[in-house]
Amino acid sequence: MRKPLVVGNWKMNTTQAEATTLIQTLLPQVSPLVESVDVVVCPPFPWLTDVARLLPGSGILLGAQNVHTEASGAYTGEVSARMLKGLCQYVLVGQYERRILSSEKDAIVRRKLQAAQQHGLKPILCVGEDADQLDEGLGAYIVAEQIEADLEGASLDDPLVIAYDPAWTTMGLVAPPPVSYAGEIVGHMRETLASLFSPRVAEQARLIYGGSVNPRNIADIAAENTIDGVLAGTASLNAANFSAIVHAFARPH
Repeated sequence: MRKPLVVGNWKMNTTQAEATTLIQTLLPQVSPLVESVDVVVCPPFPWLTDVARLLPGSGILLGAQNVHTEASGAYTGEVSARMLKGLCQYVLVGQYERRILSSEKDAIVRRKLQAAQQHGLKPILCVGEDADQLDEGLGAYIVAEQIEADLEGASLDDPLVIAYDPAWTTMGLVAPPPVSYAGEIVGHMRETLASLFSPRVAEQARLIYGGSVNPRNIADIAAENTIDGVLAGTASLNAANFSAIVHAFARPH
């Protein structure tokens, strides 16, 4: 059985004081659950060390929201995997906002993923279609195409983590499809991994969902047997909401 994975992406939110308070509030609610659920928080870069100081002994893991393709160099404002090594365990790559707002193509996502792996970080590869592609029925095709392009040359020594993180969840779509659609796409993602690599790689991979996750829909998401966890955005900024999401995967479903 794959251990569920719940990731909180704080995005560009929280002050230093708010980040500290959020973690201090979250720890007693979530720490008792880490035996049955892997929990990762991804604060903004300035607060990584502040949050890291509060996590020892909690079982909660730390992730970064982004990483550069290079280990060092004249890249003002960037952060490399070499810098994050020893501080974080996970890092997001290919998150839809970076694909869209920062125009990151698969070639860049692939280099970031490889850089993370080379420095001992576990990448959480994000894939997914936008609203227009959803309307055209291209979801399964888009995620398969991105998985193939982004994982070219990747190490398969450790189980992969891939998030179905479609842009239509918050960019340009008023009425999203039912949660069952996400379950179908995630199932297709596992089939793609089996076809590209092997049934073993596909079976070991943890495939999670990042579509506007919140306490209202988490029961339906957790009930989809193809989905191994979630990537939560706004909901992870509230300790009670994030705790409810973790609890949903800690209970049998």
